[in-house]
Amino acid sequence: MATLLLLQTRGRVTARELAAELEVSEKTARRDLEALAMAGVPVYSQAGRHGGWQLLGGGRTDLSGLTANEARSLFLAAGAVGTAAMPTVDTSSALRKLLRALPETFRADAEAALNAVMVDPTGWGAADSAPAPEHLAALQRALVERRRVRLGYVDRERNTSERVIDPLGLVSKGSVWYVIAGTDRGMRTFRVGRVRSAEILDEPVVRPADFDLSAAWRTVVETVGERRLRVRATILIDPSFVSGLRGQFGSDMMLAEVERVGDAPERADGRVEVIVGGPAAIVIAQHLAGWGRLIEVVEPDAVRAHLARLARELGELYADDDDDDDDDDGGDDDGDGEL
Repeated sequence: MATLLLLQTRGRVTARELAAELEVSEKTARRDLEALAMAGVPVYSQAGRHGGWQLLGGGRTDLSGLTANEARSLFLAAGAVGTAAMPTVDTSSALRKLLRALPETFRADAEAALNAVMVDPTGWGAADSAPAPEHLAALQRALVERRRVRLGYVDRERNTSERVIDPLGLVSKGSVWYVIAGTDRGMRTFRVGRVRSAEILDEPVVRPADFDLSAAWRTVVETVGERRLRVRATILIDPSFVSGLRGQFGSDMMLAEVERVGDAPERADGRVEVIVGGPAAIVIAQHLAGWGRLIEVVEPDAVRAHLARLARELGELYADDDDDDDDDDGGDDDGDGEL
């Protein structure tokens, strides 16, 4: 991509100039230029003192026809992804080269965009995000090269196994990576952090013609959700607090806002019904206890019973405390009203 951009913006480049600009050997630069020509890109060389490589007839490529807005958007996204996922020497170097290959009028804005956004995958008070799994790079390479992998794996029960997989896609959920792959038992999902070895084989991947990574991951999430969220609870809450509840439970536990907002009949008190899920009734009760009177659990009875028990225990524990320190003004510690 950088080579094509340079050919367009410079008009003509020599292999030596290209090598210096992209920080590769002259042999590599020449090989890549020849590979572009063999791939059908209208690139040709001209010998002589003022020779070099250029696009035939001053041709342009779709990539090098980026508008200023497209260039900014591209580098905004690239910068965010680089901080959120796996910033490496290779990706940083590639972005630098692409940046230098942009038309000069785009470069300053693109560089500012590249450094304008970052994603911190940890929440307040959370531990630092986990480092990239050991074998993630090998699986990425296998996906790009479309080659099978002999995978050594340890499951949740600490059972070890070895199998040959057809890697079809990688997904990052939070700081956890998964590989979706075809196996002799059908499509499976493996947690990359549990991979103990990944040998790339000289065999092509068998990829279903209709495979769609987004659709496959949605199926995984739904299946895992059914296992994780064994208990469902219906609660009543004021619509203004729904976003706060979602922030506490997370999108994977906030199952649905029952259609009482908008076109459906509202309750007389204005509250809406929301369904949340969890692995057990006590877990849901623990999440909801801090809301006090702001929520009401409609069902199941098990969650209501746990809330009643928690209320009794807390009442007994703090019943004898005096009320002398109720004058806390609740202000933020820094006094700046932020965060």
